[in-house]
Parts: sequence; C-alpha cells; structure tokens
Amino acid sequence: MRLSEFWLLADAVFGDAYARTLARELSLDEFDSLTPAAALEAGHAPRDVWHAWCEQMSVPLHLRDGGDRERMVPPPR
Repeated sequence: MRLSEFWLLADAVFGDAYARTLARELSLDEFDSLTPAAALEAGHAPRDVWHAWCEQMSVPLHLRDGGDRERMVPPPR
C-alpha cells in the first residue's frame, strides 16, 4: 500500500476532516501509543498502520476498502 492510497482510504472510511483529526490525535495501541501520522513518520508501513487504525476504531475487514470493492487493500499481516 502506498502512502497516497492510505490517505484515500482514510478519507473514504472516516471522512475527509475526521480522518486528519484522528491521524493526529488517536493513539494506536499496536504502535506504543503513536498516532497514525506519527507511526507513518517513524517509518512504519502504511498497510500496518492502516490495519492498526482500523482495529483501534473497530472497522470491520469488509469496510476497510472504503466502499470500493475494486480497491485492493492488502490484508493484515
């Protein structure tokens, strides 16, 4: 997953404004309380950050593609 795809998914799943707020404010348990934005800046793979974020927010697997069934979202590792 590319960083640009990460942000497109975030906007599709959480909404444009809310996604950016969550990315700056939500602490991810899986990344020692880093926010999604900080985890990306620290060099973690967008795919891993995406699934950790979705897990933290209880987004089901079938909704993690942002409603676009054609979009290929890599599965969690």
